[in-house]
Amino acid sequence: MSQEPRIEERAAQHYAGIQATVPMGGISGAIDEAFPELFGWLGKTGTAPAGPPFIRFLVIDMEALLQIELGVPVAEPMTESGRVRPGVLPAGRYVVLRHTGHYDGLIDANAALQQWAHDHSLEFDVRDTPEGSAWGSRFEEYVTDPSAEPDPGKWETDVAYLLRG
Repeated sequence: MSQEPRIEERAAQHYAGIQATVPMGGISGAIDEAFPELFGWLGKTGTAPAGPPFIRFLVIDMEALLQIELGVPVAEPMTESGRVRPGVLPAGRYVVLRHTGHYDGLIDANAALQQWAHDHSLEFDVRDTPEGSAWGSRFEEYVTDPSAEPDPGKWETDVAYLLRG
């Protein structure tokens, strides 16, 4: 179940992230590996998360590989530390859809967001490359912590795409 998409003006957001290149079916494995490492790094450095964790989709080729970054927002720029690297979600106008339910509904939520943007003549900040579609900023923000809310029917995820300036 998803709500109606909306357009939001968002400020730039610093984050700590770990990059991965995976096939579509490899996203859950990347999550299982990277998020514990990221949250461990935050704890070890005394850095508080400044928002919910997310997956940023950098380059997408649905038939081959996805270049993704698993991230946690932080209040201030951080210094690279092993696999944990600094990043910034760029400021700008985003089209955002809140999906409520299990993560397996996110493919449909992304499709609905893309269709809504098309129907409203909105253009995403994306370009074609030999590796696939390179996104200025496209991410899924995991608003609900599954360890705090065990019912997957209540999980909320914001799907956000940066619009072309």
